Amino acid sequence: MGDYAAVATAVPDQAERAFERIIGNSAALESVLDQVEQVAPTDSTVLIEGETGTGKELIAHAIHNASQRCGRAFIKLNCAAIPLDLLESELFGHEKGAFTGAIAQKIGRFEMADKGTLFLDEVADIPSALQPKLLRVLQEQEFERLGSGRTHKVDVRLVAATNRNLLRMVSDGQFRSDLYYRLNVFPILLPALRERREDIPALVTHFVKMFSRRMGKQVDSISPETMAAFQCYLWPGNIRELQNLVERSVILSRDGVLSNPLHKKQTELIIPSPHRTRPFQSPTFHSATTLEGPDRALILETLEQAGWIVGGPRGAAAKLGLKRTTLLARMRRLGISRPISEDGTRFPGVA
Repeated sequence: MGDYAAVATAVPDQAERAFERIIGNSAALESVLDQVEQVAPTDSTVLIEGETGTGKELIAHAIHNASQRCGRAFIKLNCAAIPLDLLESELFGHEKGAFTGAIAQKIGRFEMADKGTLFLDEVADIPSALQPKLLRVLQEQEFERLGSGRTHKVDVRLVAATNRNLLRMVSDGQFRSDLYYRLNVFPILLPALRERREDIPALVTHFVKMFSRRMGKQVDSISPETMAAFQCYLWPGNIRELQNLVERSVILSRDGVLSNPLHKKQTELIIPSPHRTRPFQSPTFHSATTLEGPDRALILETLEQAGWIVGGPRGAAAKLGLKRTTLLARMRRLGISRPISEDGTRFPGVA
């Protein structure tokens, strides 16, 4: 196998756990996962769009694992990481002697992905000379290796991803329109992390546990100030940046408390939104988040302080920085309900 691609083979029960590595339950993320569930059972081409670091490869894996191809190979190829003169060979393979340096036959990624899924990351970087060949294999499911006139038939499900505006590239003459429409059969737009801030505590907790285990370091809690800083930051690098900063935080942590790696000026930023005219106000955290139970204790304490009022500007959802529906769903999952008074009625509160 070359340095530019990797292969993963799904085990039979992965389809049932397609989303297990995807952290969060925000409305924006749930919308994406609904789309994944709809398109996964089909063989339709999927185009995943989103900023760098939003988890496009993770969503591609979820599509594969929830499909009928989950027991077959998942092949990934970053088109931007391969020299242009080698990309055609990487995609379609070559015969011995096809060009200088071709000392042996090479199998391309489309052949590797036969009966499985091929994930082409940074598909916008495919040069114009190769775009007709990619279009052909998508339409006809056939191709020739470099240096060969023999046609190979394949059964490949393609998932492509890009952080660039392909439609604008089409209008600028940088990308073929027919290939764009063939890729854009089922588009999925991933939200930036700043658009799903309610998922940040769960993501931070997940990464803290992961890096603590890897480093053999004990980190038991996250201070309210540190978590608020994580939620205020704009995250231009999205989840990838969050993961890297949490790793740094774990390295710097002492006495079992997660260190805050963000400078104060990084969290005093205005969130760009057409409906927001004031600086983003961080959610209220009333106690340190513990890694053993980051949700239940904090939710219960906040509900009690809010008089068990969930919605509204003074409700627990607003204090926690969550949507009302998100908090209600989390309460149901954790088995939290309003206490019953002595006369048998629920504690007053707006749900």
